[in-house]
Amino acid sequence: MAGYVEVWWQAVDALTSLLEKLPEEAWSTPTDLAGWDVRAVVAHVAHLEKVLATGVEEHAEIGEPPHVTSMMGLYTEIGPANRRTATPDELIIEIREAATARHTALLADPPTDGSAKPERVFGGVPWSWETLLRNRPLDVWMHEQDVRRAVGRPGGMDSPAAQHTADYLLESMGFVLAKRVGAPAGTTLLVEVEGSTAAAFTVNDQGRGERLPTPPEQADATLRMDRETFVVLAGGRRPDAAATVAVEGDEALAQQVLEQMATTP
Repeated sequence: MAGYVEVWWQAVDALTSLLEKLPEEAWSTPTDLAGWDVRAVVAHVAHLEKVLATGVEEHAEIGEPPHVTSMMGLYTEIGPANRRTATPDELIIEIREAATARHTALLADPPTDGSAKPERVFGGVPWSWETLLRNRPLDVWMHEQDVRRAVGRPGGMDSPAAQHTADYLLESMGFVLAKRVGAPAGTTLLVEVEGSTAAAFTVNDQGRGERLPTPPEQADATLRMDRETFVVLAGGRRPDAAATVAVEGDEALAQQVLEQMATTP
């Protein structure tokens, strides 16, 4: 778990360092996230980091934004709603101060039981320490990439947080194959993402996706792509990126997997 904390800390630094370089007009640039510009993405990160640092939940009148489709989606609108008038510097400082306070606390009293529930989890989600600490680098890094794509400043694809996120999202492909696609038992899928170890999955007799210890000699479908393509598909950012994926084997199955890849909330 200490490793997750370190990767999250590096991800926070990378995000805020990027934000410090942006001109003020860039903060109103739309991102791949429906209804959110750069400012909203940053405000969301600031919101979650502050809740985790202080344990104090925020409230806001959200209404019914057309791009929101779930209760968690409504929750994530609180940060942007409460920070509409915040300046870029104020948002950057809020993230840095909240993350620093939390980082200091985690180093001083590191959690030792990954299955235990933290005292502070935003939105009342029933996460363990393991899940919370593992998800924070993914969330922060994905939002760094949202900003980079929006403002045309690519980078950060080789960082520890990038590796962590790609490998973490790869684990969901068994779920996609079995539950999202509904492939029959025995179906195999091989996913090769640049920079990550190739991952093979099958559907077991109980209808659940599981990762195979070694790739089969020939999977029913094979998908090959670079890291950015994978994260924008698995993150539900740009479905049209599927057009650049190299496919082998059952093209119909591969297409179903590509259409169902988005697994982040």
